[in-house]
Amino acid sequence: MAEPQRPLMPKATAVWLVDNTALTFEQIADFCGLHPLEVKGIADEEVAKGIKGQDPVASGQLTREQIEDAEKNPKARLKMAPPKHNILPVKVKKVPRYTPVSKRQDKPDAVYWIIRNHPEFADADIVKLIGTTKATIQKIRERSHWNATNIKAVDPVTLGLCSQLELDLAVTRVNAKRERAAKRAARKGATLKPISETTSGLDEDAPLSAEGHVNPDEGAPAPDDYAVSSELEQD
Repeated sequence: MAEPQRPLMPKATAVWLVDNTALTFEQIADFCGLHPLEVKGIADEEVAKGIKGQDPVASGQLTREQIEDAEKNPKARLKMAPPKHNILPVKVKKVPRYTPVSKRQDKPDAVYWIIRNHPEFADADIVKLIGTTKATIQKIRERSHWNATNIKAVDPVTLGLCSQLELDLAVTRVNAKRERAAKRAARKGATLKPISETTSGLDEDAPLSAEGHVNPDEGAPAPDDYAVSSELEQD
């Protein structure tokens, strides 16, 4: 089941709906994807202080008729209005994982933990999971890191650098990659016979042709030679 569409600025939209409509907290919370207590906090000016209200009617996310109908029926729920224009999907550029400054000093400990507990991880896999650099990983592997004496193995989940789900998915992905590589290597090896098998039926002393193949007729007397020798024997 697909998730319902939410306004682009949920809290700002909730501020506007609280200030300009008679909708219930539950109706506003359902439309904006908030908790009813958050909406109540907005009404009490305890939440979203300083946030300017965003008019969902002006932005085309709601219609005035929808709001009026929902105000008359507290059980009614608001839904995002269909867009007036077809907007082409924009491919979001993947950005590097952001790590708070307070946790960046913990990255070497997490890298060392992965190197010790998951040696199957390539540097690229660690970079993707932790958000460090290959140069740092190499220095930790070689124990040439400037803080090598103080680096200790600590689970990146414990350090808050990734979730347990992200770690489990990374392990599964790496193991699947290794299995695929092993299968490709096995298939490739099956198509190539050992040289001992391909040359086992050949006479090592048999002469080779110019192309390198054994020529069984090489060195045998020509047919004319047999004829001449037979005539001489008859004479």
